[in-house]
Amino acid sequence: MSDNLLNLQGVHTHIGQYHILHGVDLAIPRGQLTMLLGRNGAGKTTTLRTIMGLWQASQGSITFDGRDITRLPTPEIAQAGIAYVPENMAIFADLTVRENLVLAARNGDLDPHRLKWIFGLFPALEKFWSLAAGVLSGGQKQMLAIARAIVEPRDLLLIDEPTKGLAPAIIMNMVQAFKELKSTGATILLVEQNFLAAKLLGDHVAVMDDGRVVHRGAMAELAEDAALQQKLLGLSMDAHQ
Repeated sequence: MSDNLLNLQGVHTHIGQYHILHGVDLAIPRGQLTMLLGRNGAGKTTTLRTIMGLWQASQGSITFDGRDITRLPTPEIAQAGIAYVPENMAIFADLTVRENLVLAARNGDLDPHRLKWIFGLFPALEKFWSLAAGVLSGGQKQMLAIARAIVEPRDLLLIDEPTKGLAPAIIMNMVQAFKELKSTGATILLVEQNFLAAKLLGDHVAVMDDGRVVHRGAMAELAEDAALQQKLLGLSMDAHQ
């Protein structure tokens, strides 16, 4: 079996008249965390949405665990074992924390052992279990969004900018939660703009620019190469720590 759980080959995506992805090639190693970095508008979110079938690839192929999912509808892609946490979190503000998690469980039942593990990652969710999700803080809502994605075991997690707008202390809590997720052998593709979080979490990195992947490699190597950071991202990670 391939060491790569997900493969994109020559993927193009059009949204209306706009050509957003221009032949994306991307391989996501099984059981590791891959950072997807790039300037604003580089195509990172479009890549995640195309993987999930929310936007259809107009050319190229997407293979997940050996299965071609390029043309599958989003519900089938989710059923195949991929969870997606969008940038806007997509929680149900009028429902309680508990109800949000029940809805995310495919059979409507919450595994008490897995729930205990989730509470270990995000203690605030247990504290606010019966409260409407809309009253949670921004960081707590993000925790709930991630908890919804992992309420059942998933083979692949696609997560879009989980630390955006969060206070530094909450970001470090989020980093610790992702480290715990990594320790379980989860495969994660993470879009992130916080470079300290990227440095702490990433095993691998792919950098996008203008709808293409322009760099692939080890996250540690990019983290140590200020000149390459400047070339690829227009700034140095050291300036954002």
